[in-house]
Amino acid sequence: MDLSNKVALITGGAAGIGRSITLELAKRGASVVLNYNRSAEAAQALVLEIEAAGGKAFAVQADISKFQDAERLVLETIQHFGTINIVVNNAGITDDALILRMSEDQFDRVINTNLKGVWNICKHAAKPLMKSGYGRIINISSVSGVMGNAGQSNYSSAKAGVIGLTKSLAREFASRAVTVNAIAPGFIETEMTKKLSPEIADQWKAQIPLKRFGDAKEVAYAVAFLASEEASYITGHTLEVDGGIVM
Repeated sequence: MDLSNKVALITGGAAGIGRSITLELAKRGASVVLNYNRSAEAAQALVLEIEAAGGKAFAVQADISKFQDAERLVLETIQHFGTINIVVNNAGITDDALILRMSEDQFDRVINTNLKGVWNICKHAAKPLMKSGYGRIINISSVSGVMGNAGQSNYSSAKAGVIGLTKSLAREFASRAVTVNAIAPGFIETEMTKKLSPEIADQWKAQIPLKRFGDAKEVAYAVAFLASEEASYITGHTLEVDGGIVM
């Protein structure tokens, strides 16, 4: 799964799952643009880490929920590396509450980042990807968008919407040899899962057939595959990386 001479843009690419994705694509030879909103220090540290290993990396601040920020992010990617081949829409937020307690602002903020933000990036990257001669879009959804989750009516709606958007764009872009796929991670070891109490974590692990949380690298491996030439006949698909929880 060699990605040499490919340029990859990863939103939310400085921390958590995004960091692992950025590192994996860079390891496989891609020049990477890692987008961040507030994690400037982490982003710059990751750029230095990739460059120290012989890779090419560039960090761009942008709030992808804003249409013009998303446009600037895509333009800066092309200005820096000359083209764009791979887009990984990973940036996302949570703001959980039962619907009786959830405010309109909580709903809107999550939808605007997790769904509209993906649309914003795809909108601005569409023409450059079609012209590049090699196009891949990988949208990071969630098992919450597949099976729903109490207290996440905003997040589950957005992530389900990402799956629908993926299928629509897969049909739109297929004639131009641009594949569009989604990945739906389950419980992955991140700062978010580390905040769970041991009791709650154990309760969730008991529901997972593999009886453990996933590693961010396991999501990154799936992204690398879908970004590769080896996945050229896969489009409109949602790959669940979840230990079997939605089986």
